[in-house]
Amino acid sequence: MIRISDISMPLHYTDEALRRAAAKKLRTDAQKLKKLALVKRSVDARKKQDVRFVVTVDVETDGNEDKLLSRVRDSHVTKAPKRTYAIPPHGTLSQRPVVVGFGPAGMFAGLLLARAGLRPIILERGGSVEERQAAVNTFWQMRKLNPSCNVQFGEGGAGTFSDGKLNTGTKDERIFFVLQTLCEHGAPEDILFDAKPHVGTDKLPQTVRAIREEIKSLGGEVRFNTQMTDLLVKNNAVCGVVAETNGVNETIETAHVILAIGHSARDTFKMLFEKSCVPMEPKPFSVGARIEHRAETIDRAQYGDFAGDPALGAADYKLNVHLENGRGVYTFCMCPGGYVVGAASETGSVVTNGMSEFARDGENINGGLLVSVTPEDFPSGDTLAGVQFQRELEDAAYRLGGGNYAAPAQRVEDFLKQRPSTGAGKVVPTYLPSVRWCDLHGCLPPFVCEALEEGLPMLGRKLRGFDAPDAVLTAVETRSSSPVRIVRDNLSFQSALRGLYPCGEGAGYAGGIMSAAADGLRVAEVILEELNHE
Repeated sequence: MIRISDISMPLHYTDEALRRAAAKKLRTDAQKLKKLALVKRSVDARKKQDVRFVVTVDVETDGNEDKLLSRVRDSHVTKAPKRTYAIPPHGTLSQRPVVVGFGPAGMFAGLLLARAGLRPIILERGGSVEERQAAVNTFWQMRKLNPSCNVQFGEGGAGTFSDGKLNTGTKDERIFFVLQTLCEHGAPEDILFDAKPHVGTDKLPQTVRAIREEIKSLGGEVRFNTQMTDLLVKNNAVCGVVAETNGVNETIETAHVILAIGHSARDTFKMLFEKSCVPMEPKPFSVGARIEHRAETIDRAQYGDFAGDPALGAADYKLNVHLENGRGVYTFCMCPGGYVVGAASETGSVVTNGMSEFARDGENINGGLLVSVTPEDFPSGDTLAGVQFQRELEDAAYRLGGGNYAAPAQRVEDFLKQRPSTGAGKVVPTYLPSVRWCDLHGCLPPFVCEALEEGLPMLGRKLRGFDAPDAVLTAVETRSSSPVRIVRDNLSFQSALRGLYPCGEGAGYAGGIMSAAADGLRVAEVILEELNHE
């Protein structure tokens, strides 16, 4: 196969037109292309008067491909790399491995172990996707929070109630395998070639449910509403876990625990810290608010007269600026045509997040507007000081919102002038359960407010309309990433406590669905490779 990249095509190109363009790059006849497969497609909107797609394809010809490549001599025409993934050779285990958490990291670690015949036991403190959907809707509509089953906890992890964004900066051979696996379990095939793939919160549940069923069919177990409450240790090695299901404790003997707990498992962080045999350290993360615009505003800013073209779909953005004081202000987890939602996991706190469905056809667009924070900003030098910092902001947002899980909100114009907002302008906030108009300076730390005040106009110069007066800020966003890192060895991926494998976003080694899934695979591979050497 030959890979041809950087093919510029109009928005409404046909398959035949793409075939001819690929053949032209190869300096051959289109009839000689036996097979053509899309590898990547991205939008080139640098010229607003001529927005186009940039396409990469793999082609198979009926001639000698090596001779063809040597004749063409074009940096955009190369031999197509093989994209295969194989389970490492491995032995067997006398005790079944335990995976703690069924988000992307735990899910893919569990799937690989199950396909290897090791029959993993997966513990998930939250409910199945069916239970989660009911619990989350109850919270959004009736303000009744289930601390164990919510936007943060449950099957699929926090990403299940998000945009289902699958793009990543991680250059990892496992990424395509993750995308393939998601497609095999019901995700749209577009994710295999879209430069910025997403699934949508309406399609993710069926996909994670299908992966769960495969794990079970291979002899694995997925135990919902089951939390690991203790880690059993002997001779500085894991010898088991205590799992609590509906108030009943069970001891599970095991020598391998993959810790894929997610970034909001604060009680588990505390339990591990108190063990004193599991090294942990505070790490930087980011805090701020969700910012919401009319989707048509961003569409117009990004695509000009092509805004609204069905071939393009909803526009997105990714912005960042570096301030003179060294802090960064940037956008995160952007949700085109989406909604801002309540994402609390503890009573008496307000946390915001964003989500969108596959169609991305809502009236607004939202994204996290975040300021980088470091351990020096935390209230103490303790390992879990970042958790305390998050809680203080979430508690302050709950109080400023008037209680009952309403989120504090403010128009950008009012925020920059440090005056309370009294209502919406052109942008009507979508946050559920509800918002309370006020001044966000009452819940965000002064240094965060100052960074946002400086950064917003700078971001507005990068993307017209981003700092529009009627754009809405809804606070507080604190769960951008884990506030701690559970230290692991760079080769064995184990903690100093042998047999414990910190993994994914909660352990501080990933930052999104794809990187977490890849990390889950990586850790499972190490376990399999160890078994092969024994």
